[in-house]
Amino acid sequence: MSQLSIYSDQDPQAPEAVHTEPAQIQAALAAHGVDFTRVATHAELDRAADADAVLAAYAPFIEAEKAARGYQVADVIRLVRGTPNTAPMRAKFLSEHTHSEDEARLFAEGRGAFYLHMSGKVLVIVCERGDYLRVPAGTRHWFDMGPDPEFTAVRLFTDPAGWVASFTGEAIADRFPRFE
Repeated sequence: MSQLSIYSDQDPQAPEAVHTEPAQIQAALAAHGVDFTRVATHAELDRAADADAVLAAYAPFIEAEKAARGYQVADVIRLVRGTPNTAPMRAKFLSEHTHSEDEARLFAEGRGAFYLHMSGKVLVIVCERGDYLRVPAGTRHWFDMGPDPEFTAVRLFTDPAGWVASFTGEAIADRFPRFE
């Protein structure tokens, strides 16, 4: 189940609010300039679906986002449960960073957690199949795929070179609970 938990950035122990209804999640994130929507597939995905099949299943939505936001590239990242040596990959995303372009992700399978640090808050959004999250360029955030990740996500980029992180050097991510 998708979930948004909102914390003070000074208190990682007790959320100020928790939302599980998509409309509530969408409204709460929109108040911070973040887009969240639920997206239906246009074809059922097989567990063995390759990147082309994933892109085809969401093609109308992907093309609409490209047209609306100027994204040039869509690709697919997939990690299956039991993939060896994911700890270094997980660690790479656990530090607060920003991007010079939007971070736009559509979850086709599995789950992962985005932590958005903005306006004195940390918004933790657990995304699952069908969730689309667009985090505006320059937003401080980090991502936790969990200790044994299992997810497939479509990534949209404006710059064909793709995703480049600029780390803030802040240790805030170390104070907040990990996605387990």
